[in-house]
Amino acid sequence: MDIKNHISKPQIWGGIECTINRVAESFRDQLHHCGHYTRADDIAAFASIGIKALRYPVLWERHEPLKGQAIDWSWATRQLEEIRKYNITPIAGLLHHGSGPSFTSLNDPDFPNLFAAYAKKVATQFPWLEWYTPVNEPHTTARFSGLYGFWYPHYQRESDYAFMLFNQLKGTVLAMQEIRKINPAAKYVQTEDLSKTHSTPLLKYQADFENERRWLTFDILCGRINKKHFFWKHFLALGIPKAMLQFFVDNPMPPDIMGFNYYVTSERYLDENIKNYPSHKPGGNGKHIYVDVEASRVIDIDGIGKLLKEAWDRYRVTIAVTEVHLNCTRDEQMRWLYEVWESCCEMRSQGVDVKAITAWSIIGAYDWCNLLTRQEDKYESGLYDVSNNMLRKTATAKLVMALATDGKYHHPVLKNKGWWQRDIRFFKPIDRSIKIKKNNTIDNCVLIIGKNGTLGAAFTKVCNHRALDFIALSSKDLNICDSIEIERAINKYKPWALINAAGYVNVESAEMNRDECFKVNACGAELLATACNKFGIKFMTFSSDLVFDGVKFTPYIEMDGVKPLNVFGESKVLAEKMVMAINPDSLVIRSSAFFGPWDQYNFVFHVLDSLKKDQTFPVLNDVYVSPTYVPDLANTALDLFIDDEAGIWHLSSDGSCSWEGLAMEVASRAGYSGNNLVGKTLGEMELKAKRPLYSVLQSKKGIRLPALDNALERYFQEKEILEK
Repeated sequence: MDIKNHISKPQIWGGIECTINRVAESFRDQLHHCGHYTRADDIAAFASIGIKALRYPVLWERHEPLKGQAIDWSWATRQLEEIRKYNITPIAGLLHHGSGPSFTSLNDPDFPNLFAAYAKKVATQFPWLEWYTPVNEPHTTARFSGLYGFWYPHYQRESDYAFMLFNQLKGTVLAMQEIRKINPAAKYVQTEDLSKTHSTPLLKYQADFENERRWLTFDILCGRINKKHFFWKHFLALGIPKAMLQFFVDNPMPPDIMGFNYYVTSERYLDENIKNYPSHKPGGNGKHIYVDVEASRVIDIDGIGKLLKEAWDRYRVTIAVTEVHLNCTRDEQMRWLYEVWESCCEMRSQGVDVKAITAWSIIGAYDWCNLLTRQEDKYESGLYDVSNNMLRKTATAKLVMALATDGKYHHPVLKNKGWWQRDIRFFKPIDRSIKIKKNNTIDNCVLIIGKNGTLGAAFTKVCNHRALDFIALSSKDLNICDSIEIERAINKYKPWALINAAGYVNVESAEMNRDECFKVNACGAELLATACNKFGIKFMTFSSDLVFDGVKFTPYIEMDGVKPLNVFGESKVLAEKMVMAINPDSLVIRSSAFFGPWDQYNFVFHVLDSLKKDQTFPVLNDVYVSPTYVPDLANTALDLFIDDEAGIWHLSSDGSCSWEGLAMEVASRAGYSGNNLVGKTLGEMELKAKRPLYSVLQSKKGIRLPALDNALERYFQEKEILEK
């Protein structure tokens, strides 16, 4: 690994979320859930983004699940050799938020020796490995397993937390000693959360304590916990043997690189005014009761630059930011990573030896939203989206590629601040002056056509929430069937992207107004695509599940042939063909059966309205669709748009049902019996436009929306908030 200090920019490293954690008697393996074990092209994809080093797992729980068993190294050998083939330096991780195999645990007195024995086996098998992270974030793991009880062995006592911390760190020291017997040149990167605690004046004493505690991993490893240290007597009082404390004084193991993981949640705020946080469960320290919340939700946080400077001033050891990740929309992921990059560049210019930043969670992760305590299969993407078990490169990966080469990147989404710096982040309203741009003064924006429709209104709301500058136009503002008007609007607003959310949407009326339907849906889309192609503007438009005839009775994918049964479907098919012929870089989204909390023009609202009025409501019982939650549709479509995806994509909530099934589920969740819902067949409804009996959508291009059950749950939550 090249460790020369390049003043201009830090290196870009990569890492994959690889936790194998234990909850009760169940082990969960992130790499299994993300499909990494079975995809052959992952390493090549990682190499393509230009990383210099890769934090890569050779985890104890996977390779030695049973004590004393012969280890099969074949998979690890293939992967590590593949990494080397691309001239990437592997940083081998041996324990990642784990508690070890089932024959041991973090509170096992023999844990350090068992772990060191495994490390010796790894070094023996791979004597060429130079860089190691024996235990990832030992302090965080000790807190989650011994103080908060989230992970195995689920203790909630400070004495257990302390013992687990020292157990992991002793295992680290012994492991590195064994590794260096085999490879004297071996070095190691020790990772830990770069945390900081803020508080109200009353709780400053607790914040001070936690701000001393945050350095424990490095203080212990560097042999600083002696009789003069703040925590020496504290640990003795907790029952940590003096011999254990002395072990680290006698066997210091300062890291070659101190790896700091920084998240938007890393800075905390303690507040005794618990009434201000009704959704947070209060805790305490025996003296005061308080909440522990994300500091960014309450105050302006210090940010990674200031915290890295504190670490540098304390240790003067080379630093790497070993995890940079945000579970959010694509634009916010990019803003977060770019902000960390700029902060690290600034720190380097001030003499802080920041070696690298690590694009973490390259392939995303599952269920970190609940700290891996429950299996809900909630996926957050990384540089690649693997939600459909396919590698799909995102715009964040393209950002990383640019930073890894010339250190610069420009994208319209980066011109505004991330949510952690905008006023939407606060738990309660604050008095701040906000400069609001007038729509007609914004340039380099997203131009939204059809602002009064369901989709147009959704995109204006979502873009506003995501701080994506936009102009929204109605049919009165712009006639999309007039090429001169379209070019005039483009020249006026100078958008970088255009979203066509306009359209003729009345399927029944279209049968009697064929010309008008085709004019708006097909010709309008064609003219917009033509103009975007001419001016080099990204273009997105929408199609429908009604392009299919319904004879398949298994979910329709993007590659299936189209055969519409009605005028509306025919207009959408023609629009698809013309748009893709004129502008192949266009993004065409097919979706189905919109419902959402922000307007009244959808099936779910009409069901609830009829039930509320005690009116009968006829529902189709033999037509099956993919109901789609509009907020998910708009947000995911925007992510794909920013990712520069093109072609036809299917986006619908994961799941399917008949219209009657959807109506009954809505009635049940709203507390109605559903007796007023009258099931009818398509033939009995006597509709003018023919419909496919089955038009369920599914994507084969590597994207999934949340499940329908989850979407309905959030619909009612959002509806309740809006009605207050």
